[in-house]
Amino acid sequence: MNPCETETVATDGTNTLSQRMVIKIGGNEIDDPDFLTRLTSLVGKMPLPPVLVHGGGKEITELQDRLGIRARKIEGLRVTDADSLRVTEMVLSGLVNKRLVRMMVQAGIQAIGISGVDAHLLQAEKISLPSGADVGFVGIITAVHVSFIKKLLLSGFLPIVSPLSLGKDGQVYNVNADSAAQALAEAMQAATLVFLTDVPGVRIGGECLEVLPLADIETYIEQGEITMGMIPKVRAARQAVEKGVGSVIITNASHFLMGKGTRITL
Repeated sequence: MNPCETETVATDGTNTLSQRMVIKIGGNEIDDPDFLTRLTSLVGKMPLPPVLVHGGGKEITELQDRLGIRARKIEGLRVTDADSLRVTEMVLSGLVNKRLVRMMVQAGIQAIGISGVDAHLLQAEKISLPSGADVGFVGIITAVHVSFIKKLLLSGFLPIVSPLSLGKDGQVYNVNADSAAQALAEAMQAATLVFLTDVPGVRIGGECLEVLPLADIETYIEQGEITMGMIPKVRAARQAVEKGVGSVIITNASHFLMGKGTRITL
């Protein structure tokens, strides 16, 4: 990820960005009514509204299937041609985003649904793969115009963010929701970034760690304790902490609601 644009924010008040939490919600949680109900209750009890960033890959694939658009991945990235981008926009910035907003609003929370395109919140450029393969309109974030989020938070709103982002050329890009959440957290210098995944935390020796210091991450990778899909997650967490995020929590939906997970910190 390229360096993100940040702004200096006050550190002496109660409504600072550096006291906020950024929570990334994945596709497995988004269509789980029980989880969303409990998440809404939890958010309603927070002293300061967090920022929610969501994906929705499962529902994108389902709609593509209905429309006869073949879903493809190259090197783990969803190929996003012009037709797939239309579907992605419909699902992420429409169906999923407004579902989350509706639930929060019904619970009395001042939620507002936006995407990275709004107010040019997330700026992106077309991603280039080392292999040279073309994945279409898939982007990587190059800047975060954090003043927009700051205004919403200081006005008491709960931003719910679809990760679609805008290029300098006016092109909309499909951006990975994990990357969008990380970029926002770094730009905000947030207190906590939460990655909700399909496991309760980082397992070492068969047990989930409560705390994982940055200094131990590469050691555990070299020892084969951290493997496969968890490697990019812990490395992203390390990068976020190194760039000023207070800590990163990796956990699943049920454990997050119980206040459990692996906290990655200095």
